[in-house]
Amino acid sequence: MFLDSLLARNPQLAEAAADLHRRGEIPPDTYAVDLDAVAENAALLAAEAERLGLGLWFVVKQIGRNPELIRAVCRSIPAFAAIDADEARTLHAAGARAGNLGHLVQIPCRALPELLALRPETVTVYDAANARAVSEAAGRLGFVQDVLVRVEGAPGAVYPGQEGGVPLDGLDAFAAALEQLPGVRLAGVTAFPCVLCDPDTARPAPTPTFDLALKARELLAARGHEGLGLSAPSATSVATLPLLARLGATHGEPGHALTGTTPLHARDTGQPEKPAYVYVTEVAHTLADGRPALFGGGFYPRSHIRTALLPRTGLRLPVQGAPAENIDYYRLLDAPGPGEGVRLGETALLAFRTQMFVTRSTVAVLAGLSSGAPRLTGLYDTRGRAL
Repeated sequence: MFLDSLLARNPQLAEAAADLHRRGEIPPDTYAVDLDAVAENAALLAAEAERLGLGLWFVVKQIGRNPELIRAVCRSIPAFAAIDADEARTLHAAGARAGNLGHLVQIPCRALPELLALRPETVTVYDAANARAVSEAAGRLGFVQDVLVRVEGAPGAVYPGQEGGVPLDGLDAFAAALEQLPGVRLAGVTAFPCVLCDPDTARPAPTPTFDLALKARELLAARGHEGLGLSAPSATSVATLPLLARLGATHGEPGHALTGTTPLHARDTGQPEKPAYVYVTEVAHTLADGRPALFGGGFYPRSHIRTALLPRTGLRLPVQGAPAENIDYYRLLDAPGPGEGVRLGETALLAFRTQMFVTRSTVAVLAGLSSGAPRLTGLYDTRGRAL
């Protein structure tokens, strides 16, 4: 999905990653990430958000919750949106500030005292029971916590495994209950996804769920709540920030824009954010019919992967599809043509949309690419632990 844009915009990363693998410094099933490009992308996002008067909470699940990358991002975007409790701990330990907790995954009740003590700007709550739990925990800590109400997504627009939120027709009852809780203040709304890229053109557009979030804020304002925020995550990038501002959002949550890997970046190499990661693996074996098998571990089902580059020869081979029941041990390529040899152990580079935190891959951080002096600064697992 991103191999063409990577080779056009950041060929130095592809070359450095392939060289590190050939020399045995990084293993197969490794995401090599360009630290300089991530830092530059974060600075671009921060500058555009400041111009438009928007707040940003950055997200790192897709790049493996890596401490080096977190520090690079928070120099420009200091506050984060943590997807779950484990991510909040990792981000805080790396020096970032808590922006929004509880979205996309609610804070477990027993973790509330620990995570509210981080003094997040907001906590997202999906229902009245979670709001009560936050209120009680904040009360015991001696402060009032701002909360965002997660609005239930539009019918047919919610991703499996991400269900939840307050339906629009239940918002008045929810707000009435929350207004009686002494430990929380209703500070705004959020929903997901609020922006998506068209599957054919890759152009970003607001979703019906975004419209529901806007209506929810209007209903809450009619109840007398003032200064309500609206965080509108998904596909947040330099290109979509003007859209968020025009429609009335107050916050975006950039994730894949930090690595130049939204669907828009795959289609349009003129986007300001630079591609910042490449997947490195190697040929594990060759089937009797000539199809090479690559070591897996980092292939993501929603990656829209197309081709693999074998740098030794410059050969590009189509990547074969994998069914839902696939276990990610290997990934097959089409057989090369006559005279196009593929060797055991040779490097393969792929670039596709991923969520590193759900893989078993290694994350390699590379610095110095922007100055022509690349170096490997560390190897990590996808929870940010040094290897």
